[in-house]
Amino acid sequence: MATTIRAVCGHDCPDMCSLLVRVENGRIARITGDPDQPFTAGFACSKVNRDGELVHSPERIQTPLRRVGAKGEAKFAPITWDEALDEITTRWRGIIAESGPLALLGYAYSAHQGLMNRGLLNGLFYAMGTSRLQAGTVCDTCCEEAWNATVGPVGGADPESVVDSDLVISWGADLMATNVHFWAKLEAVRKKGVPLIVIDPRRSRTAKGADWYLPIRIGTDAALALGIMHILVRDKLADRAYLAQHTLGFDRVEQEILPRFTPQHVAEITGLSVANVERLAAMYGKAKAPFIRLGEGMTRLAQGGQALRAVALLPGVSGAYGRKGGGAMLMTAASCDLDYNVVRKPSGPASTRLVNQLRLGEALLEMKDPPLRGIFIAANNPAVTCPEAGKVRRGLMRDDLFTVVHDPFISTTARYADIVLPAATYLETEDLYRAYGAYYMQYGQRAVEPQGQSWSNVQLAQALGQRMGLKDPVFRQSQAEMLAAMVNGGSGAATSVAPADLPTAGPINIAPRGGQEFRTPSGKLEFYSQALANHGVTPMPDWQQDAEEARDAARWPLRLLTAPGYFQSHTAFSGVSFLRKREGAPFCVLHPDDAQARSLKDGQSVRLFNDRAEVGLVVRISDEVRPGVVLVPGQRPDSEAVSGTINMLCSDRYTDIGEGATYQSTYLDVKAW
Repeated sequence: MATTIRAVCGHDCPDMCSLLVRVENGRIARITGDPDQPFTAGFACSKVNRDGELVHSPERIQTPLRRVGAKGEAKFAPITWDEALDEITTRWRGIIAESGPLALLGYAYSAHQGLMNRGLLNGLFYAMGTSRLQAGTVCDTCCEEAWNATVGPVGGADPESVVDSDLVISWGADLMATNVHFWAKLEAVRKKGVPLIVIDPRRSRTAKGADWYLPIRIGTDAALALGIMHILVRDKLADRAYLAQHTLGFDRVEQEILPRFTPQHVAEITGLSVANVERLAAMYGKAKAPFIRLGEGMTRLAQGGQALRAVALLPGVSGAYGRKGGGAMLMTAASCDLDYNVVRKPSGPASTRLVNQLRLGEALLEMKDPPLRGIFIAANNPAVTCPEAGKVRRGLMRDDLFTVVHDPFISTTARYADIVLPAATYLETEDLYRAYGAYYMQYGQRAVEPQGQSWSNVQLAQALGQRMGLKDPVFRQSQAEMLAAMVNGGSGAATSVAPADLPTAGPINIAPRGGQEFRTPSGKLEFYSQALANHGVTPMPDWQQDAEEARDAARWPLRLLTAPGYFQSHTAFSGVSFLRKREGAPFCVLHPDDAQARSLKDGQSVRLFNDRAEVGLVVRISDEVRPGVVLVPGQRPDSEAVSGTINMLCSDRYTDIGEGATYQSTYLDVKAW
């Protein structure tokens, strides 16, 4: 018997593909894109169209497991669900009785993008009043907070409006790796003569396919954006009417900041030529509807927030925010106004102790009064993905830490667990999804039943909530009832379809109409942010050499650049053996000059090291990066590498805005293994 199910991709990806899943005799036979979704346009990327192999992988965990060996050995014995839940809740009650709820931490993040499956596990710990995860700092809090301080908590330009653009700049975004459906839209626009410019420290596949590629130095994006503003003002290309009506503080930026960013100075900072800085500014200033696609990578360093602010302000100088096809887009999710608190914050104290996600290792090892005694981890693999990954593992090795991991596979993190619970993948669950790189939301149906004894996040959160005595309705409701509460408590376009109709409605366009909305305190695009000033952050966009980076650069000859892989999204989806083989062994990329200076040959095993750790990878020699840079694509488990994983080398230092991760502020050296 064969049937086709309309599902939604649950990967942490901006596109949120609508999928058609062909199921034959209870197994996924094929996954294709849904042609009725206008943005994702009937095709799925290579990471997703093989997710049937993820669901049916022989590596899947089949039953709950209890540790029978030492932590880290991954020696487990099967137990029943009742045994697992009894042990978990008995241990939690004991910890709460002795040390209070702050001794527990729930850690659920992004491997399942369904709003209920992602939100309710964190809602469980919110309602229990435990220590609370400050989530997203490993990824996007810096760029989000910088955007919010500049534009406000609202989505940016609609990517589908690119059909009306006359210039497109991909700034720090490898569209072919992370936004492939926007790339497809661009291809159609470029046939009409619209140029694509890519600004990126790496000559990525997107850069190779662009009309013009600018190989900027890591961490100098703010300087380039301010240099463009300098030229727009100098050449009378600034839209003074738009600036007067829709922005706040440009006069101070013009007087106090821009005079320093002459083309010559910007060229010295960025490594670009004066001619190219001038040419870029002229192209941008003369375009009527220039579209900037912002990447998050430029913000994962010490001064990342200022970089995002500077680039996001450019369309305010040119007036492009006020024109269809113009403006900038970072993410769109903030414009999907549903009542997320239904699942994320059903009850519990308004504030409690916070644990920054990127400093999990520090929290596990050093937090006191009380120390963390129990941690629950789902939909993430912090032993690989967190900065200071070695510190995370030392924390997970604590014999007095009760660790529960909910995962489809024995991940690196699961190896340290006391109890491992089998998790259902997105294709084995139903949920409501909203894109963060396009203006769509859609209900995704379950394609197949959960494999083995796997449970969804929703089922597990409800079972634990009931056993812990929580009275909130959400721990007993059906998903249809949760959905209705989320929609009925929302507003705007996200509530345009009745909750009962959502499961069969297909993709729903929720794009705002009109020009860019600003939801800052002033209601304007803020060149000067009083909110940042109140937090001790430079209120106007600027670029200064970071002192700690300068010290590290004087000691270590290479700077780390991390980027998404083309076939491996992240370790949560590494269970597809075909894609592991296609991506190849975890590798780093060195410029030929740097490889020659170290007598390294292509394909050789090398060690990357600094004061924190050393890891072993395979080296590829290519001029896709500049001299002085070592590129490591993707986050791969150390079981696939020569040794270790790249985030062992990265510090848990904060960004300037949003307390985010500073992966790109890592300095190191490379030698033969």
